[in-house]
Amino acid sequence: MNYSKSAEYLERAKKVLAGGVSSEFRKYSYPHALFYSHGKGSRIYDVDGNEFIDFTLSQGPLILGHSHPNVLKAVANYSDQGQLFAGQHLKEIELAEKINKIIPSAELMRFCLDGSEAVQTAFRISRAVTGRQKFLRFEGHYHGWLDNVCWGISTPSEEALGSRQNPKVYPWTEGLPEETRNEFITLPWNDLELLKETVEKRYKEIAAIITEPIMCNNGCILPEPGFLVGLRELSDYFGIALIFDEVITGFRIGLNGAQQYFGVTPDISIFAKAMASGYPISAVVGKRKWMQVLEDSKVIQAGTMNSSNATVAAALATIQTLEKEDPYKRMFRLGKKLMDGIREAAKVTNQNLLVQGPGPMFNTAFTDKVAMKDYRDTLSCDRNKLKTFVAGMQDHNIRIIGRGLWYISAAHNENDIEEAIEVVKIVFENMK
Repeated sequence: MNYSKSAEYLERAKKVLAGGVSSEFRKYSYPHALFYSHGKGSRIYDVDGNEFIDFTLSQGPLILGHSHPNVLKAVANYSDQGQLFAGQHLKEIELAEKINKIIPSAELMRFCLDGSEAVQTAFRISRAVTGRQKFLRFEGHYHGWLDNVCWGISTPSEEALGSRQNPKVYPWTEGLPEETRNEFITLPWNDLELLKETVEKRYKEIAAIITEPIMCNNGCILPEPGFLVGLRELSDYFGIALIFDEVITGFRIGLNGAQQYFGVTPDISIFAKAMASGYPISAVVGKRKWMQVLEDSKVIQAGTMNSSNATVAAALATIQTLEKEDPYKRMFRLGKKLMDGIREAAKVTNQNLLVQGPGPMFNTAFTDKVAMKDYRDTLSCDRNKLKTFVAGMQDHNIRIIGRGLWYISAAHNENDIEEAIEVVKIVFENMK
């Protein structure tokens, strides 16, 4: 594969962009940050003319694939009427009504620009309603890049995490205020008994429990049977807000979110990514009991760029298209077909690859474990081997996320899946 034009652009970018990029993760693409020219359906094209079947979907948002005509048309048409009013408009009501109808927890909502700020809004609401200060979170769960959630998502080693009862947390980046370490309690995920013990002792401190319903960002780990129900029961008993971070699972695992999929309704939820097919919008939604503090102006949430014409039009068009086309059974089927094909290729070539996830998204990791149940399990994976695999796939025109996460879109078809499986076989053979 030739990446010379991207390399040339990167050197130019480094003169004006810090590191040549506008998001840290883009630095670590293989063989360096790549520059893209266009995308269509399940395909993306770089400036060197390389064509890839895209299983990254721009880190998840492109649930309908690249450049879906319904979304582009809706954005263009509504933008003709204006870009940003700093006031309300009709489609904002229509979008809110649609989300209210389909998401179980969405009695009231506010729109933001991204998941990170929506999470902080949820924390602010929880503190205001409960009068408590801390939130409880889980090791390895990603809730954005802002200060108080930039802990507990990296570690020097598994041993450095310490005991499960009293985990040690490490900053993900320099520049964090040390006092933000005191805003939360951290525990391993999927351990309901340990969670119960902790909450029973410390519930007077805890305003909220926040979780990814599926631990998508590390290992694509499903909740253990009864775990989410246990979270719901504990939260109810101790008057704690249960927050589902559905930035990834929302509109991907099903039109009604992971909360419908698992049959557990949180108090507050965060939606972003797939909500608007790549346009910058998020929503913090919740039960009226919790969201009332926004209505009463006891909690302030604001933003000049919130609910702009283009982003609202994109979100509404995306959800309407998902509602009409109902691609979920197909996405689950294609995802599981791809997972099974990758597993078989690994078995034939004696690769110690673990494939797990629900189907519309799944993870590949090189490990001798038969399953991963929490963040600590992911730390035994061979990341160097994964790098080799991801690079090999890209050199054969298949683009996946560097940490091993794959996304299926409504635009992927049988040929895409079969081609990806054949490439996996070739790459595994070359890795022997």
